[in-house]
Amino acid sequence: MFIDYAKIKIQAGSGGDGAVSFRREKFVPKGGPDGGDGGHGGNVVVVGDSNVNTLLEYRYHKFFKAENGKPGAGARKTGTSGKDIILRVPLGTEIFQINEDESRVKLVDVTEENEEIIIAKGGRGGKGNSNFATPTNQAPRYATPGKHPEAMQLEMVLKLMADVGLVGFPNAGKSTLLSVLSAARPKIADYEFTTLEPTLGVVRVSDYQSFVMADIPGIIEGAHIGKGLGLQFLRHIQRTSTILYLIDISSEDPLEAFRTLRSELYLYDSFMDKKPFTIVLSKVDTIPETEREERIAEVSKIFAGITQEKIFAISSVGNMGLEALVYHLYKLIQSTR
Repeated sequence: MFIDYAKIKIQAGSGGDGAVSFRREKFVPKGGPDGGDGGHGGNVVVVGDSNVNTLLEYRYHKFFKAENGKPGAGARKTGTSGKDIILRVPLGTEIFQINEDESRVKLVDVTEENEEIIIAKGGRGGKGNSNFATPTNQAPRYATPGKHPEAMQLEMVLKLMADVGLVGFPNAGKSTLLSVLSAARPKIADYEFTTLEPTLGVVRVSDYQSFVMADIPGIIEGAHIGKGLGLQFLRHIQRTSTILYLIDISSEDPLEAFRTLRSELYLYDSFMDKKPFTIVLSKVDTIPETEREERIAEVSKIFAGITQEKIFAISSVGNMGLEALVYHLYKLIQSTR
Protein backbone atom coordinates (compact mmCIF):
# COMPACT_ATOMS: atom_id res chain seq x y z
CA MET A 1 0.00 0.00 0.00
CA PHE A 2 1.39 3.40 -0.98
CA ILE A 3 1.04 5.90 1.88
CA ASP A 4 2.51 9.38 1.35
CA TYR A 5 1.08 11.23 4.36
CA ALA A 6 1.06 10.59 8.10
CA LYS A 7 0.67 12.36 11.42
CA ILE A 8 2.56 11.05 14.43
CA LYS A 9 3.52 12.06 17.95
CA ILE A 10 7.09 11.77 19.17
CA GLN A 11 8.89 12.28 22.46
CA ALA A 12 12.57 12.24 23.25
CA GLY A 13 13.71 10.34 26.33
CA SER A 14 13.78 12.03 29.72
CA GLY A 15 17.08 12.48 31.52
CA GLY A 16 17.75 10.34 34.58
CA ASP A 17 17.69 11.95 38.01
CA GLY A 18 20.89 12.75 39.83
CA ALA A 19 21.61 10.63 42.91
CA VAL A 20 21.94 11.66 46.54
CA SER A 21 24.51 9.34 48.08
CA PHE A 22 27.34 9.42 50.62
CA ARG A 23 30.52 7.42 50.59
CA ARG A 24 30.55 4.85 53.38
CA GLU A 25 33.68 2.77 53.70
CA LYS A 26 35.46 1.18 56.58
CA PHE A 27 38.20 3.40 57.96
CA VAL A 28 36.82 6.40 56.02
CA PRO A 29 34.72 8.22 58.64
CA LYS A 30 34.05 11.27 56.50
CA GLY A 31 33.51 9.90 53.03
CA GLY A 32 31.46 12.81 51.73
CA PRO A 33 28.87 12.96 48.93
CA ASP A 34 29.33 10.66 45.98
CA GLY A 35 25.99 10.77 44.11
CA GLY A 36 26.42 10.35 40.35
CA ASP A 37 24.69 12.16 37.49
CA GLY A 38 21.69 10.79 35.64
CA GLY A 39 22.07 9.53 32.09
CA HIS A 40 20.86 11.60 29.15
CA GLY A 41 17.58 10.69 27.43
CA GLY A 42 17.62 9.18 23.94
CA ASN A 43 17.07 11.31 20.84
CA VAL A 44 14.42 10.92 18.15
CA VAL A 45 16.42 10.53 14.94
CA VAL A 46 15.14 10.53 11.35
CA VAL A 47 17.16 8.58 8.76
CA GLY A 48 16.72 8.66 4.98
CA ASP A 49 16.46 5.14 3.58
CA SER A 50 16.15 4.36 -0.14
CA ASN A 51 14.82 0.89 0.74
CA VAL A 52 11.73 2.44 2.32
CA ASN A 53 9.16 3.53 -0.27
CA THR A 54 6.14 4.51 1.78
CA LEU A 55 5.05 6.03 5.10
CA LEU A 56 2.90 2.98 5.84
CA GLU A 57 4.61 2.29 9.18
CA TYR A 58 3.58 5.70 10.45
CA ARG A 59 -0.04 5.37 9.37
CA TYR A 60 -0.86 2.81 12.08
CA HIS A 61 1.86 3.38 14.68
CA LYS A 62 1.15 6.87 16.01
CA PHE A 63 3.47 7.37 18.99
CA PHE A 64 7.25 7.01 19.11
CA LYS A 65 9.30 7.56 22.27
CA ALA A 66 13.02 7.30 22.85
CA GLU A 67 14.36 5.53 25.92
CA ASN A 68 14.73 7.44 29.19
CA GLY A 69 18.13 7.88 30.82
CA LYS A 70 18.81 5.85 33.95
CA PRO A 71 19.27 7.62 37.33
CA GLY A 72 22.72 8.10 38.81
CA ALA A 73 24.06 5.99 41.66
CA GLY A 74 26.58 6.10 44.50
CA ALA A 75 30.33 6.00 43.94
CA ARG A 76 29.80 8.81 41.38
CA LYS A 77 28.29 6.36 38.91
CA THR A 78 26.57 8.03 35.98
CA GLY A 79 23.32 6.49 34.82
CA THR A 80 23.17 4.81 31.43
CA SER A 81 21.96 7.11 28.64
CA GLY A 82 18.72 6.14 26.89
CA LYS A 83 18.82 4.61 23.44
CA ASP A 84 17.83 6.75 20.46
CA ILE A 85 14.74 5.80 18.49
CA ILE A 86 15.32 5.71 14.72
CA LEU A 87 12.55 6.67 12.30
CA ARG A 88 13.42 5.44 8.81
CA VAL A 89 11.65 7.40 6.08
CA PRO A 90 11.70 7.39 2.25
CA LEU A 91 13.91 9.86 0.47
CA GLY A 92 11.85 12.93 -0.35
CA THR A 93 10.03 13.09 3.00
CA GLU A 94 9.29 16.52 4.43
CA ILE A 95 8.66 16.71 8.18
CA PHE A 96 6.70 19.53 9.83
CA GLN A 97 6.05 20.32 13.48
CA ILE A 98 2.39 21.06 14.20
CA ASN A 99 1.95 23.78 16.82
CA GLU A 100 -0.96 24.14 19.23
CA ASP A 101 -2.61 26.68 16.91
CA GLU A 102 -2.38 24.07 14.06
CA SER A 103 0.29 26.12 12.25
CA ARG A 104 3.15 24.16 10.70
CA VAL A 105 6.90 24.68 10.92
CA LYS A 106 9.12 22.78 8.51
CA LEU A 107 11.82 20.92 10.40
CA VAL A 108 13.62 18.91 7.75
CA ASP A 109 13.57 17.68 4.17
CA VAL A 110 15.13 14.22 3.91
CA THR A 111 16.75 13.83 0.50
CA GLU A 112 19.99 11.89 1.04
CA GLU A 113 20.63 8.21 1.70
CA ASN A 114 21.56 7.47 5.35
CA GLU A 115 21.15 11.13 6.25
CA GLU A 116 20.63 11.33 10.04
CA ILE A 117 18.77 14.25 11.58
CA ILE A 118 17.91 14.70 15.25
CA ILE A 119 14.29 15.82 15.37
CA ALA A 120 13.94 15.84 19.16
CA LYS A 121 16.92 15.91 21.53
CA GLY A 122 16.80 13.84 24.70
CA GLY A 123 16.66 15.49 28.11
CA ARG A 124 19.85 16.09 30.03
CA GLY A 125 20.55 13.97 33.06
CA GLY A 126 20.27 15.54 36.50
CA LYS A 127 23.31 16.38 38.62
CA GLY A 128 24.20 14.16 41.54
CA ASN A 129 24.90 15.65 44.96
CA SER A 130 28.64 15.19 44.50
CA ASN A 131 28.51 18.21 42.16
CA PHE A 132 27.27 20.54 44.90
CA ALA A 133 29.84 19.95 47.62
CA THR A 134 31.63 23.16 48.71
CA PRO A 135 33.88 24.08 51.65
CA THR A 136 30.84 25.54 53.40
CA ASN A 137 28.40 22.80 52.36
CA GLN A 138 30.34 19.57 52.55
CA ALA A 139 27.34 17.26 52.76
CA PRO A 140 24.66 18.46 50.31
CA ARG A 141 21.54 16.34 50.54
CA TYR A 142 20.02 17.30 47.24
CA ALA A 143 20.43 16.55 43.53
CA THR A 144 18.70 17.83 40.40
CA PRO A 145 16.11 15.87 38.43
CA GLY A 146 16.55 14.98 34.78
CA LYS A 147 14.93 17.11 32.08
CA HIS A 148 11.63 15.92 30.60
CA PRO A 149 11.19 16.93 26.92
CA GLU A 150 7.67 17.68 25.76
CA ALA A 151 5.99 15.53 23.13
CA MET A 152 5.79 16.91 19.59
CA GLN A 153 3.15 16.47 16.92
CA LEU A 154 4.67 15.84 13.49
CA GLU A 155 3.30 15.77 9.97
CA MET A 156 5.13 13.67 7.37
CA VAL A 157 4.66 14.38 3.67
CA LEU A 158 6.34 12.22 1.04
CA LYS A 159 7.15 13.74 -2.35
CA LEU A 160 8.58 11.19 -4.73
CA MET A 161 12.06 11.95 -6.05
CA ALA A 162 11.95 11.16 -9.76
CA ASP A 163 13.75 12.63 -12.76
CA VAL A 164 10.73 12.60 -15.07
CA GLY A 165 7.12 13.12 -14.08
CA LEU A 166 4.49 11.68 -16.42
CA VAL A 167 1.53 14.07 -16.65
CA GLY A 168 -1.60 13.49 -18.68
CA PHE A 169 -5.33 13.02 -18.62
CA PRO A 170 -6.72 9.68 -17.46
CA ASN A 171 -6.27 6.92 -20.05
CA ALA A 172 -3.58 8.85 -21.95
CA GLY A 173 -1.23 5.86 -21.82
CA LYS A 174 1.09 6.87 -18.96
CA SER A 175 1.08 3.50 -17.22
CA THR A 176 1.61 1.64 -20.47
CA LEU A 177 4.58 3.85 -21.34
CA LEU A 178 6.18 3.30 -17.92
CA SER A 179 5.65 -0.47 -18.11
CA VAL A 180 7.34 -0.64 -21.52
CA LEU A 181 10.30 1.58 -20.60
CA SER A 182 10.99 0.07 -17.17
CA ALA A 183 10.43 -2.99 -15.01
CA ALA A 184 7.57 -1.25 -13.19
CA ARG A 185 4.21 -2.98 -13.47
CA PRO A 186 1.45 -0.43 -12.84
CA LYS A 187 -2.15 -1.52 -13.28
CA ILE A 188 -3.29 -1.05 -16.89
CA ALA A 189 -6.90 -1.17 -18.07
CA ASP A 190 -9.15 0.45 -20.67
CA TYR A 191 -10.89 2.85 -18.30
CA GLU A 192 -10.09 6.12 -16.54
CA PHE A 193 -8.31 6.38 -13.18
CA THR A 194 -6.79 2.91 -13.44
CA THR A 195 -3.73 4.27 -11.61
CA LEU A 196 -4.68 5.07 -8.03
CA GLU A 197 -1.19 5.69 -6.69
CA PRO A 198 2.11 7.00 -8.10
CA THR A 199 4.47 4.39 -9.53
CA LEU A 200 8.24 4.70 -9.99
CA GLY A 201 10.24 2.96 -12.68
CA VAL A 202 13.94 2.99 -13.58
CA VAL A 203 14.43 3.63 -17.30
CA ARG A 204 17.65 2.19 -18.65
CA VAL A 205 19.52 4.28 -21.23
CA SER A 206 22.72 2.21 -21.42
CA ASP A 207 24.69 -0.17 -19.21
CA TYR A 208 25.70 2.64 -16.82
CA GLN A 209 23.06 5.26 -17.50
CA SER A 210 19.48 5.41 -16.30
CA PHE A 211 16.87 7.74 -14.84
CA VAL A 212 13.75 7.45 -12.70
CA MET A 213 10.30 8.06 -14.16
CA ALA A 214 7.13 8.56 -12.11
CA ASP A 215 3.63 7.75 -13.32
CA ILE A 216 1.29 10.24 -11.61
CA PRO A 217 -2.44 9.35 -11.45
CA GLY A 218 -4.49 11.07 -14.13
CA ILE A 219 -5.06 14.81 -13.77
CA ILE A 220 -8.33 16.45 -14.75
CA GLU A 221 -9.45 20.06 -14.90
CA GLY A 222 -9.86 21.33 -11.35
CA ALA A 223 -7.30 18.92 -9.90
CA HIS A 224 -5.57 21.77 -8.02
CA ILE A 225 -8.73 22.31 -5.94
CA GLY A 226 -9.32 18.64 -5.25
CA LYS A 227 -11.22 17.26 -8.24
CA GLY A 228 -10.37 13.73 -9.27
CA LEU A 229 -7.17 12.42 -7.69
CA GLY A 230 -4.95 15.34 -8.62
CA LEU A 231 -4.74 17.23 -5.34
CA GLN A 232 -3.63 14.07 -3.57
CA PHE A 233 -0.75 13.40 -5.94
CA LEU A 234 0.22 16.71 -7.59
CA ARG A 235 2.92 17.23 -4.95
CA HIS A 236 4.84 14.26 -6.36
CA ILE A 237 5.61 16.26 -9.51
CA GLN A 238 7.23 19.09 -7.53
CA ARG A 239 10.59 17.34 -7.20
CA THR A 240 10.92 16.06 -10.76
CA SER A 241 13.68 17.49 -12.95
CA THR A 242 11.49 17.57 -16.02
CA ILE A 243 7.86 16.99 -16.96
CA LEU A 244 6.59 14.80 -19.78
CA TYR A 245 3.15 15.87 -20.99
CA LEU A 246 1.48 12.88 -22.60
CA ILE A 247 -1.27 13.90 -25.03
CA ASP A 248 -3.50 11.39 -26.80
CA ILE A 249 -3.04 12.10 -30.52
CA SER A 250 -6.72 11.26 -31.04
CA SER A 251 -7.80 14.04 -28.67
CA GLU A 252 -10.31 16.47 -30.20
CA ASP A 253 -8.21 19.46 -29.12
CA PRO A 254 -4.62 18.45 -28.22
CA LEU A 255 -3.54 22.05 -27.57
CA GLU A 256 -6.37 22.67 -25.13
CA ALA A 257 -5.54 19.39 -23.37
CA PHE A 258 -1.93 20.53 -22.92
CA ARG A 259 -2.96 23.97 -21.70
CA THR A 260 -5.34 22.48 -19.15
CA LEU A 261 -2.70 20.13 -17.79
CA ARG A 262 -0.08 22.86 -17.56
CA SER A 263 -2.55 25.25 -15.96
CA GLU A 264 -3.40 22.73 -13.25
CA LEU A 265 0.27 22.33 -12.37
CA TYR A 266 0.79 26.10 -12.33
CA LEU A 267 -2.24 26.73 -10.13
CA TYR A 268 -1.00 24.12 -7.68
CA ASP A 269 2.58 25.47 -7.64
CA SER A 270 3.69 28.35 -9.87
CA PHE A 271 7.28 27.02 -9.83
CA MET A 272 6.11 24.09 -11.97
CA ASP A 273 5.90 26.49 -14.89
CA LYS A 274 9.67 26.94 -14.78
CA LYS A 275 10.50 23.26 -15.17
CA PRO A 276 11.67 22.02 -18.59
CA PHE A 277 9.07 19.89 -20.31
CA THR A 278 8.57 17.61 -23.29
CA ILE A 279 5.35 17.15 -25.25
CA VAL A 280 4.69 13.60 -26.37
CA LEU A 281 1.82 12.46 -28.60
CA SER A 282 0.73 9.00 -27.55
CA LYS A 283 -1.21 6.15 -29.15
CA VAL A 284 -0.15 6.96 -32.74
CA ASP A 285 -0.85 3.32 -33.60
CA THR A 286 -4.57 4.11 -33.27
CA ILE A 287 -4.35 6.33 -36.36
CA PRO A 288 -4.60 4.49 -39.69
CA GLU A 289 -1.14 4.13 -41.21
CA THR A 290 -2.16 6.05 -44.33
CA GLU A 291 -3.18 9.06 -42.22
CA ARG A 292 -0.57 8.80 -39.47
CA GLU A 293 2.19 11.07 -40.82
CA GLU A 294 -0.30 13.75 -41.79
CA ARG A 295 -1.92 13.70 -38.33
CA ILE A 296 1.44 13.86 -36.55
CA ALA A 297 2.54 16.81 -38.69
CA GLU A 298 -0.80 18.56 -38.14
CA VAL A 299 -0.67 18.27 -34.34
CA SER A 300 3.06 19.09 -34.17
CA LYS A 301 2.37 22.30 -36.10
CA ILE A 302 -0.24 23.28 -33.50
CA PHE A 303 2.41 23.10 -30.78
CA ALA A 304 5.04 24.99 -32.78
CA GLY A 305 4.29 28.23 -30.95
CA ILE A 306 4.37 26.57 -27.53
CA THR A 307 7.82 25.04 -27.62
CA GLN A 308 10.86 25.05 -29.86
CA GLU A 309 11.69 21.50 -28.78
CA LYS A 310 10.84 18.52 -30.94
CA ILE A 311 7.38 17.03 -30.47
CA PHE A 312 7.65 13.27 -30.02
CA ALA A 313 5.07 10.87 -31.40
CA ILE A 314 5.08 7.40 -29.87
CA SER A 315 3.24 4.15 -29.53
CA SER A 316 4.03 2.26 -26.34
CA VAL A 317 2.18 -0.84 -27.55
CA GLY A 318 3.83 -0.73 -30.97
CA ASN A 319 7.24 0.30 -29.59
CA MET A 320 7.39 3.30 -31.93
CA GLY A 321 9.57 6.35 -31.21
CA LEU A 322 10.54 5.21 -27.72
CA GLU A 323 14.32 5.01 -28.15
CA ALA A 324 14.57 8.60 -29.40
CA LEU A 325 12.35 9.78 -26.54
CA VAL A 326 14.48 8.04 -23.90
CA TYR A 327 17.72 9.59 -25.16
CA HIS A 328 16.08 13.01 -25.36
CA LEU A 329 14.84 12.78 -21.76
CA TYR A 330 18.21 11.61 -20.49
CA LYS A 331 19.97 14.51 -22.21
CA LEU A 332 17.40 16.95 -20.81
CA ILE A 333 17.86 15.60 -17.28
CA GLN A 334 21.64 15.93 -17.52
CA SER A 335 21.31 19.56 -18.62
CA THR A 336 19.11 20.39 -15.62
CA ARG A 337 21.69 18.90 -13.24
